[in-house]
Amino acid sequence: MAATGGCFCGAIGYEISDAPLASVNCHCTMCRRTSAAPFVSWLVVDKAHFRYTRGEPATLKSSTDGTRYFCTGCGTPVVCINASHPEWVDVTLGSLDDPNEFPPDRDVYDDTRLSWLPRA
Repeated sequence: MAATGGCFCGAIGYEISDAPLASVNCHCTMCRRTSAAPFVSWLVVDKAHFRYTRGEPATLKSSTDGTRYFCTGCGTPVVCINASHPEWVDVTLGSLDDPNEFPPDRDVYDDTRLSWLPRA
């Protein structure tokens, strides 16, 4: 199994070489603010099975725990790595070439979910 993706402008590309560990919707306030969206969908993969194939993303230290990686050309958020689980890479589902392959199966940080978002 291989999945590919990258940023909007094409400067950053990546490949995932094995099945993901999870696919989730995150409702935390940091995801909302860094993406300007009501929530962010993430594909959680083992770091050993993720690699950049094109370009080098910039970093944003969004908290003491998290570092986010994004394209400086188009601003696309691509990856987040958390100190609490450094062996995993959280990949933005929307940056995948085919995000339909990995529908999220749960919500995280539901306590900060926006009140107007419908529940499944």
